[in-house]
Amino acid sequence: MSDFFKRAGLPKGLLWGFVGVLIFMMGDGVEQTWLSKYITDHGFNSADLFAVYGVTVAISSWLSGVIAETFGVKRTMLAGFIMYALGVAGFAGIGMSQMNFPVLMATYAVKGLGYPLFAYTFMVWITYRVEQDTLSSAQGWFWFVFTGGLNVLGAYWGIFAYTHLGVQATLWSAIVFAVVGAVFALWVNRSPSDNKFVSADEPRGGRIKALFKGLSILGREPKVLLGGIVRIINTTSQFAFIVFLPLYMFEYGLSETQWASIWAIIFLFNIIFNLVFGIVGDKIGWNRTITWFGCIGCAVSVLLFYYSPQILNQYWFILLCGSLWCICLAGFVPLSALVPSLVESDKGAAVSVLNLGAGASAFVGPLLVRALSKSVGYDGIAWTLAGLYLVSALLMRFIGDRREK
Repeated sequence: MSDFFKRAGLPKGLLWGFVGVLIFMMGDGVEQTWLSKYITDHGFNSADLFAVYGVTVAISSWLSGVIAETFGVKRTMLAGFIMYALGVAGFAGIGMSQMNFPVLMATYAVKGLGYPLFAYTFMVWITYRVEQDTLSSAQGWFWFVFTGGLNVLGAYWGIFAYTHLGVQATLWSAIVFAVVGAVFALWVNRSPSDNKFVSADEPRGGRIKALFKGLSILGREPKVLLGGIVRIINTTSQFAFIVFLPLYMFEYGLSETQWASIWAIIFLFNIIFNLVFGIVGDKIGWNRTITWFGCIGCAVSVLLFYYSPQILNQYWFILLCGSLWCICLAGFVPLSALVPSLVESDKGAAVSVLNLGAGASAFVGPLLVRALSKSVGYDGIAWTLAGLYLVSALLMRFIGDRREK
């Protein structure tokens, strides 16, 4: 069994932590296939809701790694769980029951502060315990459970519960998943939470000082800054699609159930290739994998997915094109190993930059839809997304890779 874990690049000591993240993210994914239409049908602008949510996700994502280095990964994850549960409770119990849009935005924003502190801090935990030669594979497993919970299992459960149990029960179930996930990640998981690559923990005063030092990493390490920009571009299309693509696909005759099944199935391919590209990155080079499979692949596939109902309005063809897009999204997985490797110390701060990028994309995607939908329409948004991926390919040339010769 130990040989299996080693060959798969899965850190055995962190196994229950991975399980916890998977279950937690199932809760975070219950509303993503139906919430945009539900909010729109009630006369509100879903892009505004997702944009405000994206701002808090970005802030929390940015701070998660540095806070984890300052206060410890377990405390940070626990704080994230508590904030997430409070946000969901307010969103479901007050905002949705009264359809009060200011309350919906405020509580959804609190929810957005919570999940990155839980999930992305676990990525710091991985960098603390995994050797560099298998770090890309381990990060692939992180994105496997993160995406598998959020976009596959969460999406399937969400559309089932929404159809059979209703809105309120579906949203409250998210807290149940979060509780179970937190128990697995923080208590069943017995892995040490200290950084084994440093000789000793810094004194508390040093940690507080490191919090502010870590915030300056963007100025001190320009390649880390570029890596953060690439990370923003990576999933901007995903969060833009959540806002407008369901509405666009419904115009071509897809039902809500069909769209939810497409979204869940294509991300099943994504989680599989999160593992594949994690291993490929360790074999052929992190930068090379990101550039060709991630940047160039997404530039082509994001347009193919968007235009698929116009090319051939068949369920299987839309599913095929969407799967290709999700496979290419996974090509960015080695970025989680590449960026921390660019610095000798402050790896938690480097991870925070990646987390900021991941969170910022949750804001940039809806913002693009909000800004461009009236002026250039959905077509213009799709071409803008493709152009951003080409820009990311150019940025990767400046980042380089110490492992590639």
